[in-house]
Amino acid sequence: MDLQFNHPTTVFSLCACRNTDASDLIAVGGEHSVDILQVTDTVCRRIASFHVGSRITALAWSSRTVSPSSSDKWTIELTAAGADFGLHLLTRSPSAPEHIFAFGGGLSGHHGKVNDMVFCGGWDEDSARYVATVSDDKMLMVWDLHPTLDVDSTPQSPTQSMDFELSPSPSSRPQPTAYVIPFPHPLTTIRSHPSTSKEFLVSDCHGSIYITDWRSDPEDDDEGALRHSSLLELIEPSALANSCMAGARQWSASVDWRADAIDVIGGVYGNKFSLWDTHRLRGGTPSVFGNSFAEGGNIFRWSYTYPEHFAISTQSPSKGAVIHVHNCNFVHAPPTIFNLLPKPHFIRDFDFLALAGIPRIAAAVGRTVIIFPIGVE
Repeated sequence: MDLQFNHPTTVFSLCACRNTDASDLIAVGGEHSVDILQVTDTVCRRIASFHVGSRITALAWSSRTVSPSSSDKWTIELTAAGADFGLHLLTRSPSAPEHIFAFGGGLSGHHGKVNDMVFCGGWDEDSARYVATVSDDKMLMVWDLHPTLDVDSTPQSPTQSMDFELSPSPSSRPQPTAYVIPFPHPLTTIRSHPSTSKEFLVSDCHGSIYITDWRSDPEDDDEGALRHSSLLELIEPSALANSCMAGARQWSASVDWRADAIDVIGGVYGNKFSLWDTHRLRGGTPSVFGNSFAEGGNIFRWSYTYPEHFAISTQSPSKGAVIHVHNCNFVHAPPTIFNLLPKPHFIRDFDFLALAGIPRIAAAVGRTVIIFPIGVE
């Protein structure tokens, strides 16, 4: 059964929670707020709303989140990035209303659009302590949300003071500290994996993908180490070649880590999707590739519950709001095509839900969130 949720503004970002006790929650980022949706088989309802005050560009769930359907002592915790480059920690519980803790603004944070963010992998306490962000400013920043050393807070802007009622109240909580790793090109995607807390998967817009050990000490002068604290660097040859050609079109880039296999990485660069197997490096080139949208793919996502499936969307309005779902066991077979709405609608963001059963996708189309299964029982 398809479900819909109508948001008051255009939905720019969407992220499904993958925690075992919160797999029915979705975060939706609009023009100025983040809404938390709870999904059942028959209904999708809003259970919390956070007024951030700027357009949401990225979202990430903390491992501390527990859904109201799983416990009376439920907790909502996630981070959001705004178009003003500011970051926000959002929390809600039965005993406390919605709370917004702003950080990462001013000189201490990003100076370009924050394209993606994710909490540290693993399942220990670090998976709720460290959140990583990537931006057009070519920086990967890993933020310690619970630092032992306090740093000076960023002064409140005039806009915030004029809108005092809608702005988060001042907090005595220490400001998060950031560990910064520079890269040569704007960064588009960052992913963590449940099996490791020290590595991130990072992609840039020029066809390079890095597995980065963010805990490595930059003072360790290891002649065999790769740049940017990277353990491994992969490439998408077509995208890399296009980026080296003067006047070449800059394609979007999106990658994801397969949840049940840390050695398998998938991504879409332009009009091709690629799969890498790090057990068979082949010089860092893909082990499998295939054609995707001729207009260029925009987002690549692995299914969390049926990990052999992956999906790709495009932001081109010429095809309408369309998602292609592939099975990597039959990677060269035609994809299953889901036409959600006709042109000029298009998908801004989508994600697989982690609910048990047939995989379901939540897609943001205009002001509407559409939730649908990719098969039948």
